[in-house]
Amino acid sequence: MRKLSRKEIRILQNLPGISVEETRIVKAIEKDGYQDIPATRHDVKAIEYFIKLKFADTSLSDISEWVHFALTSEDVNSVAHAFALRSAVESVVLPALHDIEKQLESLAMRYAATPMLSRTHGQPATPTTFGKEMRVFVSRLQKQVDAMKVGTVLVKWGGAAANYNAHVVAAPDVDWIEFARTFIDSLNIESTEKKHFMKLALNEATTQIEPHDTYAELFDYLRRINTILIDLSQDIWRYVSDGWIVQKAQSGEVGSSTMPHKVNPIDFENAEGNLGIANALFEHFSRKLPISRLQRDLSDSTVERVFGVAFAHSLIAYRSLARGFGKIAINKSGMLEDLRSHPEVLAEAIQTALRRERVEIPYEQLKELTRGRKVALADFAKFIDSLDIDKAVKARLKKLRPETYIGLAAKIARKRS
Repeated sequence: MRKLSRKEIRILQNLPGISVEETRIVKAIEKDGYQDIPATRHDVKAIEYFIKLKFADTSLSDISEWVHFALTSEDVNSVAHAFALRSAVESVVLPALHDIEKQLESLAMRYAATPMLSRTHGQPATPTTFGKEMRVFVSRLQKQVDAMKVGTVLVKWGGAAANYNAHVVAAPDVDWIEFARTFIDSLNIESTEKKHFMKLALNEATTQIEPHDTYAELFDYLRRINTILIDLSQDIWRYVSDGWIVQKAQSGEVGSSTMPHKVNPIDFENAEGNLGIANALFEHFSRKLPISRLQRDLSDSTVERVFGVAFAHSLIAYRSLARGFGKIAINKSGMLEDLRSHPEVLAEAIQTALRRERVEIPYEQLKELTRGRKVALADFAKFIDSLDIDKAVKARLKKLRPETYIGLAAKIARKRS
């Protein structure tokens, strides 16, 4: 093997930048044949022959048989898919998720102390703040994103049965595992010295294909992220329905084909639908890809061709969410009005304080007072006055209001991860 000149190296570096017309030539080689090349019915072999065609009129023609040297298709595809997955995550997914995180972070901080009725089992429950509920989603997203972006995608480089069989026969003096490891490690730093979050690493023990377990890990991260965003979309939808979030009408936009007054939460509905489609695919990827009959079957190849569809639906959803958050306003007065209409949520606070004061069966007493009944602050005041407890405690409990009964919600909302 001779050394390559700088010009020849540049030719090799420019090979990925093929034109649309050249891709048609590759497809022709695979399907029907091209010039004196018969149809391969094999995609990677078609690319090999295409590269040799590119070499034909250059000084590289004498080394064309080094193309696809000691490789099997999975050695090529494994690295290619790892590149594509890393690029999709780093260049597209992470920036889109970062936009959503920034919007949620802004809501968490701005409305950290904005009181809001919570609902558990769909029923009025202990008050919270809108900002704290947004902080929950920020925290959940960040945990998954931080773990995903420092993950590793394993690749293989060991030939037909992954034992470096042909390599050893052709060049027995080479430490092929070390060679492969060094090569794969070099793919983690670009020529611009840009370092990647996600790492590519050599899987030294594989069958003819890389087992795809790290693919499954990545897709499970994406599925969990999307599930969190489905949860978020549904919650925002409900807040819009309750009037706690107001959507800003867009000029020229139609909410309903027949009801002119409507401003529908279409961005959050669109996000939910697309996230569901993406997750159906990601789940199938995770379940199917780690399974291959014996040393190799081609069922993974068909599935790998659909990766882009799942990423596309995810990206559409992320952009829909970002667009939706840009069109909403928080109805603080509406939240406050609804919260004040449910003074019964103070029953928890009162019965808990009474436990400390050693009042007998306080939970049961408050249950009798409030459960299934419409109560007012005056009812609580009357009940508190009837108790044999310290006057200062009575005064403190009578001052309780639903909008001030928010515990440490504001502190939690303002605490960045």
